[in-house]
Amino acid sequence: MRNHEQGREKVIVFGARGRVGRAVVAEARARGHEVTEAGRADGDVTSAADVARLAAGHDVAVAAAYDMGAVPGEFFPAAARALAAGLARAGVRRFVSVGLASVLPTASGALLMDTPGYPQEWREFYLGHGAGTEALRAAAPRGLDWAVLSPAGDFAVGEAGGGYAFAPADADGRITHADFARAVLDEALAPTVHGAHAGVTTA
Repeated sequence: MRNHEQGREKVIVFGARGRVGRAVVAEARARGHEVTEAGRADGDVTSAADVARLAAGHDVAVAAAYDMGAVPGEFFPAAARALAAGLARAGVRRFVSVGLASVLPTASGALLMDTPGYPQEWREFYLGHGAGTEALRAAAPRGLDWAVLSPAGDFAVGEAGGGYAFAPADADGRITHADFARAVLDEALAPTVHGAHAGVTTA
């Protein structure tokens, strides 16, 4: 686990009312950063104009947003394109999006969603997430340093353990929301993953 001491930064969290968003907000505030919580009532994450308006004046951005009423294959790419354009317009220099383990490669190289026994009933959701990452890759301007982080497997129930590590996808891997939030904030403020999707698990 990395443990960085950063100066006070202005952080905006899109999807701040969800479990991951709340954990990132709490971690950022615990470190003394200034945080803006952006939810659906504040603006549309698929609108570049709304993203730019909300993100103006911020140093870094995190997105953990999803509209449960939307088609995943439409929502995630639209949000990725709007975030890429809007954050660049607002002058945000670093962006971390919360992704999904299902579309992350395992140690064998196969995507987790394609491994034997992996649940297929939510495959449309998996593919939508993957399409969002590809849309971000295609749309992000050179000045926006981005990364996608997801649990390497899934979230664990319980208290923070304090440690995390990057890892390939593993259906048995677990990490608490609080420990995952630490990884997200570390990557937002002191980047090591650039233009890629990385999995995070308990160290």
